[in-house]
Amino acid sequence: MSDPQQRTPTYGPPPAAAYDQPWGPPAPVPPGATYPQQSPAYPPVAPAPGASGAASAPRAGSGLGVTALVLAVLAFVVAPIFGAIAGSHIGVGVGHEIAARASSFAFDLSVLSPVRGWVLVGEIAFWAGTALGVWALVQGIVALVKGRGRGAAIAAIVIAALGPVAFGVAVDLAVVSGVATGSGMGS
Repeated sequence: MSDPQQRTPTYGPPPAAAYDQPWGPPAPVPPGATYPQQSPAYPPVAPAPGASGAASAPRAGSGLGVTALVLAVLAFVVAPIFGAIAGSHIGVGVGHEIAARASSFAFDLSVLSPVRGWVLVGEIAFWAGTALGVWALVQGIVALVKGRGRGAAIAAIVIAALGPVAFGVAVDLAVVSGVATGSGMGS
């Protein structure tokens, strides 16, 4: 079964002639040194990044993330403030109209006629906050992906996502308090 020409496995170090073969990895070469001989068996190896002392690419600034954060804070703070001011005035005007009219289960939008200017301010605040929030969200994602101000980008994404909640809560509280105030006023 065994061929007499076949070598039997030996254990221990390989013979010295095994190191002279043209296969296997080349010996390590210090950076900047050249190979003593170039052969097809050993193609030239590029130095590791930073090993040659070349300057690396300049680091990108964090302006993209910081801009996204500023936009998100504006959408989170300024839009709800203007929305709450408009909601308070709407609530007072609607509360006074509801108290002056006869009780009815149907809500008539004509009660908003006296406060249509404040309704417009509330709509402008809503759409401006929406535009700023979407802009901050998209720019924060781009800054996060590009690595340009990652901390500010993450904060911008979170704040921009919470902006609609802040707007809704601020306007709801302002309208309810305005209706309570307006309905308590005499005719």
